[in-house]
Amino acid sequence: MMHLQFLPLVSIVTPAFNEQEHLSECMESVLAQTYSNWDCTIVNNCSTDGTLAIAQKYAASDPRIRVITNDTLIPALANFNLAFRQIAPTSKYCKMILADDWIFPECLERMVAVMEEHPSVGIVGAYALQGQWVLYTGLPYPSHVVPGREMCRQRLLGGPYIFGSPTSVLFRSDLVRSHDPFYNESNMQADSETCFELLKECDFGFVHQVLTFSRDYRPASRLEASRELNTPAAGMLHEVVAYGPHYLTPQEYADCLKVTASKYYDFLATSFFERRPQKFWDYHKLKLKEEGIGFNRARLAYVVSRRILRRFYPARSKSKTPQYGL
Repeated sequence: MMHLQFLPLVSIVTPAFNEQEHLSECMESVLAQTYSNWDCTIVNNCSTDGTLAIAQKYAASDPRIRVITNDTLIPALANFNLAFRQIAPTSKYCKMILADDWIFPECLERMVAVMEEHPSVGIVGAYALQGQWVLYTGLPYPSHVVPGREMCRQRLLGGPYIFGSPTSVLFRSDLVRSHDPFYNESNMQADSETCFELLKECDFGFVHQVLTFSRDYRPASRLEASRELNTPAAGMLHEVVAYGPHYLTPQEYADCLKVTASKYYDFLATSFFERRPQKFWDYHKLKLKEEGIGFNRARLAYVVSRRILRRFYPARSKSKTPQYGL
């Protein structure tokens, strides 16, 4: 490990809303880091439980920790952006840790080491434990640095999802400061979108070690809201439309958009049989409209009818698919 005198400062931000059950575990994991040059800002989003008292207890016991409380309750992504604005002006790196997550003792040390060894890297990820599952696998070992353009190309072309979650990555602070707001507050998959945006100008680093933990179930959380609406489908379509022209060749982009739209309608057909609520359909109709594709009832009806035919008349469901455009 580098001598303390030469350790760059890492600013940690922890947005929190009603996290009295988990905040202590989160803060204890920060205090247990083998890397010591950090500061931490807990942004309390008008919690109505004991979150603020717990945060203040840690701030009183360690001068590296401070607490900010919002005047009014704001949406989760807005609170994430507010938290990023609190990073120290002297920090070289920045890490978000959600209040119900925690990090392993070597997390900061391992991630900073990759950044320091490879100045072109702007984001460092790692394997993460979600409940009992190890996530963000797929990069061949030892891929410590991957060109940003290649990371995004492979993801758009169907490669593994390596970008992780807000807790599982470390950012260069200059990138955070130059992108305000850091997260697109209208996109529930904003953490992934931000990686696509940042990697236009930097490379992606990776530590082949489990360094963070997140819970598989978060009641009333952004994650649960995302699952309820199945926002990744809309998020992937947005990334193809917004970043395909930058990272792909024209033919790759056309093919990728066609495949993504087709998968989207397959997903909507499945959702039709699951009898999803109106809120679900309103969300996806809006997202299709925002991406310039629009919601096509005839196309959905065709895919639904194909599903029915395949179930009852397998031999009759092999006719050529009509062209509905994108």
